[in-house]
Amino acid sequence: MTDSLVTSIIDLFSGKIPKEMIVFIISMLPILELRGSILAAGFLKMEFLSTYIVAVLGNILPIPFIFLFVDKVFELLKKTRMKKFVEKIENKALSKSDQIRKYGKVGLFLFVAIPLPGTGAWTGSLIAVLLRMKGRECFHWIVLGVLTAGLIMSLLSFGIIKQII
Repeated sequence: MTDSLVTSIIDLFSGKIPKEMIVFIISMLPILELRGSILAAGFLKMEFLSTYIVAVLGNILPIPFIFLFVDKVFELLKKTRMKKFVEKIENKALSKSDQIRKYGKVGLFLFVAIPLPGTGAWTGSLIAVLLRMKGRECFHWIVLGVLTAGLIMSLLSFGIIKQII
């Protein structure tokens, strides 16, 4: 599913905007985030360093907005037909929060840093908000997690680890 969604986005924007902008946009999207953007960079034949920088910056950009606005947006949406959908998102995020509850900010870093399905900056930020963690303090840990996940994904995707081993 991720591959087809990424290729659909690439097809939509190819030739219209620079490939770096495509990677940046994909890295800002929930679900696809960093992993999807680095996959896109591979399809677009981008280089390691530019991919890493663009993907990380794009993935970091939504974090402050999640901390500032997700509570208000969810509160408004709960007054509409979207209530069950919002509650489903909240419950899904909280179901992944054990590590963060147990280890606090370090758990938040690990949650974001280890690039597995369902983890990342969006979900980490949402969990931090739902657990009422302080945004300013959590922001640094999430950014560190994004930097780490970006490095892991880039090294794996560009085959650098294969060359080292």
